[in-house]
Amino acid sequence: MTGAGEPLRIGNASGFYGDRFDAVREMLTGGPLDVLTGDYLAELTMLILGRDRLKDPRLGYAKTFLRQLEEGLGLAVERGVKIVANAGGLHPAGLAEAVRELGARVGVPVRVAHVEGDDLVGRGWGEGVLTANAYLGGAGIAECLRAGADVVVTGRVTDAALVSGPAAAHFGWAADDHDRLAGAVVAGHVLECGTQATGGNYAFFEELGDLRRPGFPVAEVYGDGSAVITKHPGTGGAVTVGTVTAQLLYETGGARYPGPEVTARLDSVRLTADGPDRVRIDGVCGEAPPATLKVGLTRMGGWRNEVVFVLTGLDIEAKAALVRGQMEDALARATRRPGDVSWSLARTDHADAGVQEEASALLRLVVRDPDPEAVGRAVSGAAIELALASYPGFHVTAPPGKGAPYGVFEAAYVAAEDVRQVAVLPGGERVEIAHVPAPVGELAAVEAELPVPLAAGPTRSAPLGRVVGARSGDKGGSANVGVWARTDEAWRWLAHELTVTVFRQLLPEVAQLEVRRAVLPNLRALNFTVEGLLGAGVASQARFDPQAKALGEWLRSRYVEIPEVLL
Repeated sequence: MTGAGEPLRIGNASGFYGDRFDAVREMLTGGPLDVLTGDYLAELTMLILGRDRLKDPRLGYAKTFLRQLEEGLGLAVERGVKIVANAGGLHPAGLAEAVRELGARVGVPVRVAHVEGDDLVGRGWGEGVLTANAYLGGAGIAECLRAGADVVVTGRVTDAALVSGPAAAHFGWAADDHDRLAGAVVAGHVLECGTQATGGNYAFFEELGDLRRPGFPVAEVYGDGSAVITKHPGTGGAVTVGTVTAQLLYETGGARYPGPEVTARLDSVRLTADGPDRVRIDGVCGEAPPATLKVGLTRMGGWRNEVVFVLTGLDIEAKAALVRGQMEDALARATRRPGDVSWSLARTDHADAGVQEEASALLRLVVRDPDPEAVGRAVSGAAIELALASYPGFHVTAPPGKGAPYGVFEAAYVAAEDVRQVAVLPGGERVEIAHVPAPVGELAAVEAELPVPLAAGPTRSAPLGRVVGARSGDKGGSANVGVWARTDEAWRWLAHELTVTVFRQLLPEVAQLEVRRAVLPNLRALNFTVEGLLGAGVASQARFDPQAKALGEWLRSRYVEIPEVLL
């Protein structure tokens, strides 16, 4: 039996700003809940909200959340469900007031609180910083809920804080209940991306049945910090050990998952099937949090433009060389050449294709510069002027435009005691959350024990994804790829076969970058962190897949020698 006593049922209704609009209503009407959470913030979102705030200082929060509450607020109050969301973004006080006004307008009395203190934009980060927000923990959320709030909105808290905060308030956990808090953080990490825990973006999606509309996840959190991940009855998708494993590996680093309230040990996590669409999480160990808090900084990086030339049929390389030479000549004659010019050729073409699109390759030109004029007409005009003067079959995927601004994300760190987290309670009282000093000293290195290697035997060349799953994502300018095996035998092979050296060979794009490998035996998983793959973060659009969402699927598609016993 997991935990003790009745669990706290916490659901998720949003994994990002722009997620399924109807999810709030679906979660409130689909089954029993105690708390409904929504994650609306990401690195790119903070940049978007920062630009909103520049236009109107009253903005800076996720407006979609308010529209969802027009119906959801009454349903939540009627069912006794607390709502906790980080939709406050850069202006949680403004969103809290807007929720109060909404409640008055729709005739639903509601006690609203908010958490602030994360906004550090005025602390001298240098020129051009648009937003600067510390990642806070769940203690402010817990304070608001203990004061009787029906709705709590926050600024930049960690995604997992939306679960750990309500759990700490409900069960009365102290700041040093590290194992319990770590368990809630792990459950929060599973919930934070919504339907990624119920089959969305899952490597073995064909095994899960109807995925047209996956249900959103629910965590039944117990007083000892253990949890069961599930979903409302009758909803699409599935909750399996595999779907939960995949989400646990998403956007993580090593065996330690540090946060502002606790460091969760991912190498201690145990997953067990607990019935249909139910996966138990227990055994999670917690350590003290680091002495610093992460701060996400966003800046406007400059201006960007892109032209994608379509090359069809024969002589693809020669056609690419011709148009590239023509464009480089035009840029050299321009008043100012863009500061950054990059080319990439995607050989998507097939020989003797029966469909024209399948006979075509894509040559992508991307330019960046602080001056919009350098990436505007100078680039788009030069491309269009080649329409009748370049390779046979010349055309582009879309008419090139004037260029658009792009952003830059940077992570900084500040001493935790220098950040003042404040819970603004339903009655307006302001409660500063006491800082708990972290222990001084370095944590011991995590040394994972590898399994006994699989016995030697015949092998066959096949895609890696035939025997392992993967999930990848972004953390600022870095990417992570989590890879897991589904059987003990496959794990005995994977743990020894997929070294950093082999990983680099399979993904040549990362060959010159720093790559770190972490071993998570309980999950039969490896996690690879690739430093610098994404440049200055998703908003800078440094590569074809700017958030590395499909990096894991590329890895799974690469051929390796796999033991026949596994195939």
